[in-house]
Amino acid sequence: MVHLSFAGQDFTIVDRAALYWPGQRALFVADLHFEKASWYAASGQMLPPYDSAATLDRLEAAIAACGATSLWCLGDNFHDSRGAQRLDARLAERLESLAQRVAVHWITGNHDSALDAGFGGRVVDEAELGGLALRHRAESHASVPELSGHFHPRLRVRLRGRMVSRPCFVRCSQRLILPAFGSLTGGMDAGDQAILRVMGDDPQAVVATESRALAFHLQKTADLRA
Repeated sequence: MVHLSFAGQDFTIVDRAALYWPGQRALFVADLHFEKASWYAASGQMLPPYDSAATLDRLEAAIAACGATSLWCLGDNFHDSRGAQRLDARLAERLESLAQRVAVHWITGNHDSALDAGFGGRVVDEAELGGLALRHRAESHASVPELSGHFHPRLRVRLRGRMVSRPCFVRCSQRLILPAFGSLTGGMDAGDQAILRVMGDDPQAVVATESRALAFHLQKTADLRA
């Protein structure tokens, strides 16, 4: 776990992609995409059906590692709004058990906008905690600092002649975008215009290593700054 600062608050990055706020004892994750494999299977593209279990294993480990008392899932928790109905009964029981140990909040995203099953947790469109707005997709004109997901940002750099890609956070003074936490999720280049368009001045990609967080400045083009 390594330190990250945002909006005057101290956070800790857990397992490279989750964010823990010690002051609120809250853990934030984005884009779990439970039941993505089963969604593909329904269209004839067969994938190993273990993504939901792997993601839940990782989520439970992250909660245990930081001692969070609340969990905030920042949208696209399921790959589609019917994903909760396809979830294996044993995994559903584990989610319900989790909600008995910590306060679980499901913020809906564009993939699961009609999500109605909270598995013992609360389902909301947006939320606020300690002066931070919590939503799925960043708002470029948000008036308060916000945490969001949606873009699955990854930093891609060339090292020793080969391209290396790592999940990353993207931040500016008012916005912090979390990487995808789900086990079966791709990623968008942190320097993509779709991400930079919603960021303020001096956007940075932040990659967690075992001992520290490394910040890389991202260059906004002139038309994005206009």
